[in-house]
Amino acid sequence: MARIFRNLRELYRYRVLIQNLVARELKARYRGSVLGFLWSFFNPLLLMIVYTAVFGLIITPRDPDFESKPLVYALYLFCGILPWHWFASSTLESANVLMINGNLIKKILFPAEVLAVVTVTSNMIHFFFGLPIVLIFIPILGKTLTPYVLLLPVVVFVQYIFSLGFSLMISSLTVHFRDIKDILANWLTFWFFATPIVYPMTFSSIQKSAALRTILNLNPMTHIVQGYQYCLFYGSLFHWKRLGITLLASLALFIVGYLIFDRLRDSFPEEV
Repeated sequence: MARIFRNLRELYRYRVLIQNLVARELKARYRGSVLGFLWSFFNPLLLMIVYTAVFGLIITPRDPDFESKPLVYALYLFCGILPWHWFASSTLESANVLMINGNLIKKILFPAEVLAVVTVTSNMIHFFFGLPIVLIFIPILGKTLTPYVLLLPVVVFVQYIFSLGFSLMISSLTVHFRDIKDILANWLTFWFFATPIVYPMTFSSIQKSAALRTILNLNPMTHIVQGYQYCLFYGSLFHWKRLGITLLASLALFIVGYLIFDRLRDSFPEEV
């Protein structure tokens, strides 16, 4: 633990480098595109339209809150898809980030964990770009924007720690096990449907199955996504005990992820 805190203090010294790399990543992502940073909004919006068409119009939701209310259901979807897009993009990009930036890793004084921090932070900024559209459509669709929206930074913080810990672990392991990046896309698809994004936890089949509720509650992203849904869509207080346990689990994942990363860091220059 003392080594982790010492390394984190060292990492803080590189905050200007992190800022510059995040800015470079944001500029490079949409360099040459006509819409530029607007794609940070349009990408999750287009994904939301697809899922709304499938699960809102073709397969009509059996939840009474969404029956015959495709636009309200679209808002519910967006509240979950937006943070999921942040997590999934960070995870997928972290699988390749060390190999893509091999020239930086081979520099003696370059802290490799900076790359995972940059990946998660840049995707968090994309998340922030899409968040205003949710805030705009909440009153338009007849929902109420309550003071609980001010608790969003708490949920964002929990997701940031969880995403960073997972990215550190994935990025370091993929250097030695290249198959991980191929498995990851399929695993994230399963993880997406194992998270209450296209369906609420009040869904009748979930309420009737204690085993299914247990499985969903063991998923940390369940409580992170629900945190956004409660603050934005429902306008109420999230389950603070469950989110608190998720924070502890996220901190544990961060420590484990960092320990794995630190253990393998000496092998990165040779493997990339």
